[in-house]
Amino acid sequence: MYRKYAELRERAGVTDYEVAKRTGVSTVTLTNWKYGRYNPKFDKLLAIARYFGVPVEYFADDQEAEEKEEA
Repeated sequence: MYRKYAELRERAGVTDYEVAKRTGVSTVTLTNWKYGRYNPKFDKLLAIARYFGVPVEYFADDQEAEEKEEA
């Protein structure tokens, strides 16, 4: 999931700080997500998805693929 977020952020040319400021999702949450210490709750994913103009399922599809890779 984080990989997709990072791709969206890079394409938009914004930083984690800018995303945090606009969505209310803290930079600490984004950093913990990056290092696998935390998976964002639905409301946070929804805020990020809305910010980038993608459906929240955009992140769920990646999570399902990661889980299949681990199996």
